Amino acid sequence: MKALLTRRSIIIASAALLLALIAIISVNVFNSAGPVTGFANTVTRPVRALASTVAGTFGEIYSAIYRYQELERRNDELQRLIVKYERDFSESDAIAAENDRLRELLEFRERYGDYVHEMATLVSWNSDNWSHSFIINKGYTNSKIARGMGVATEDGALIGQVFEVGAVQSTVITILDTRFSAAAFVGRGDGGDEVESSMTAKGNFTYMRSGLLTLDSIDDDLIVRAGDMVSTSGIGSVFPAGLVVGEVDDVFRHTSGIGRYATVIPMRDINRVSTVFVITEFENPD
Repeated sequence: MKALLTRRSIIIASAALLLALIAIISVNVFNSAGPVTGFANTVTRPVRALASTVAGTFGEIYSAIYRYQELERRNDELQRLIVKYERDFSESDAIAAENDRLRELLEFRERYGDYVHEMATLVSWNSDNWSHSFIINKGYTNSKIARGMGVATEDGALIGQVFEVGAVQSTVITILDTRFSAAAFVGRGDGGDEVESSMTAKGNFTYMRSGLLTLDSIDDDLIVRAGDMVSTSGIGSVFPAGLVVGEVDDVFRHTSGIGRYATVIPMRDINRVSTVFVITEFENPD
């Protein structure tokens, strides 16, 4: 058996050698591949085609991998840029907020330099169906504010009153809160004379959720109309005189038929206020 295999191996090797010699002679003598080489090409053509296809497929796979890696690299770069821009935007936003705060402080001091005040920032809202209030970042350990003090914006709009003072934070009820009231007068928006009377601006449960307060105790002989400005009168020395509360929206008669009241639109959108001024000391004119 071993001898048979040896003889077969010798025969196959001899045939291969013979074919190689014939191919060499054909190329050198006839200047062509010759029949043997043509036969070999015909036999190996499918293999070469498969090899070419496989090579092309691997090339495409490699190209796809390269593109994917390039996309990952670009994505990482974009992510770093996004983080940088977000950081820059946050810093610029903080700078803008600080500039706004300083501008408001300067504006209040220029308008009301005779008031002693504490500047404060809103921390959170504390409103529900029965009240309308917010928390500020000032208390008895970091300021001189006390219960009952008026709270205004930088342009002199009254928006509330200190209701409860804590160590580092305090609660402010807004002018919409039912616990708020202030002696007030009405001034003509057209530059006319002020209407002197002991009217009261106060929060009203019926109108609170509509963003309105009321001006009560309007005498029948007083002319009060929509568009009139409502300001603090200073009576009782609870609030400085002349802080603007809002604008008369409409005038009604009480259901009892005795006396009238008006709904008032606050001078400022209270829900959008972020910085306030607590007036700690003031003097009203005689």
